[in-house]
Amino acid sequence: MKTLQLRIEEHINKLSQFTATPGKGTTRLTYSNEDRQARDYIIDKMKEYGLAVHEDGLGNIFGKLEGTLKDAPSVLIGSHFDSVPNGGSYDGPAGVVAGLEVAALFAEKQLTPKYPLEIIALIEEEGARFGGGLMGSRGITGLLSEDDFKNLRDKDGISTEEAMVKIGLDPSFPKKRDPKTIKAFLEMHIEQGPILEEKNIPIGVVEAIVGLTQFEVTVEGQAGHAGTTPMDRRSDALVTAAKMIAQFPGLAIEEGEGTVITTGKLNVFPNGANVIPKKTVFTVDIRSGKEEHIQNVIRNLNKLIESYSTNGIKITAVQQLFMQPKAMNQEIVALMKQISSALETPYCSINSGAGHDAMVFSDVTDVGMLFIPSKDGLSHCPEEWSDSKHIANAVQIFFETAKKLTEAK
Repeated sequence: MKTLQLRIEEHINKLSQFTATPGKGTTRLTYSNEDRQARDYIIDKMKEYGLAVHEDGLGNIFGKLEGTLKDAPSVLIGSHFDSVPNGGSYDGPAGVVAGLEVAALFAEKQLTPKYPLEIIALIEEEGARFGGGLMGSRGITGLLSEDDFKNLRDKDGISTEEAMVKIGLDPSFPKKRDPKTIKAFLEMHIEQGPILEEKNIPIGVVEAIVGLTQFEVTVEGQAGHAGTTPMDRRSDALVTAAKMIAQFPGLAIEEGEGTVITTGKLNVFPNGANVIPKKTVFTVDIRSGKEEHIQNVIRNLNKLIESYSTNGIKITAVQQLFMQPKAMNQEIVALMKQISSALETPYCSINSGAGHDAMVFSDVTDVGMLFIPSKDGLSHCPEEWSDSKHIANAVQIFFETAKKLTEAK
């Protein structure tokens, strides 16, 4: 029989093959052909491990092990399986794999829980195709409405529903899930930072997740010929955007308290070498451990935008996502620490500087989250790597946690 660690490595290696950029990291956008390939693999493994599989109207995948209690709420374990462009093989999929292997342990030990166990693979956590992020969990919990979902478009103007149908998914299935059907949610994730590796500690028990907001800013000016339009007669959308973006870091530095701001995506139109840019669209990501700091930066961001909305320049900012800082359930946190100690697996408390589906689920159910070390603290890049033995540690902790949660009232 294959060891737990070997199975984990095989899962990760197989899922990493489903990428649009072979040799250049993992690019697996939601509802793409690569999504379909990864989806089929995950579904096959769920069935192999004795789970009843279904997909919702968002394309989230659920594998359920029924419990002995009729119509009882489920303990959910999982993460997302989409990626950023040219990302790594572990951000998201490692958490899905951890969930699969918890189910495998239930099957191996022939355990039938009282409360159902569900392994979940979530879509569009990164927001790389349709923007905003956390789409799968926001849809399940009702934070993303049916109309808002239908109105989402990717950079090519393709709607969510069009993209779903293209890979054989049915957007007419239910999306929002009754919170009463969820007893708890557990998520394992790579840390995406250096703390655990530097401390040489294999497990981080997450206490809280940072709050975040994302804006899409559109700067509109006037196109013109690069050679014949005098400098004092220009309404250059890119130059205006660049001036603003250069000032953003100062907003976060001035706020302090670990507040960060990032412009990570920028598109220029018409994007010609000899054409003055007419329109520039870019993202702004603001994060902090306290909501008051996020709100302060938003106010200062709006003031900055207003100050540049002159001389033929029109600027609009649309808030695509806002999530308050979230604390994890203290009873589950204590239980995971107790189990880690019993398994003689060293751990420490840690806060998350990244947003995760766990923060969305925390509004409707009890949530627990584990981090494992990231080599050199790297993530969202091809060099992203985590040790399978650390994932195996998390699986064992989640297995014992799930046993408790699926039995306790």
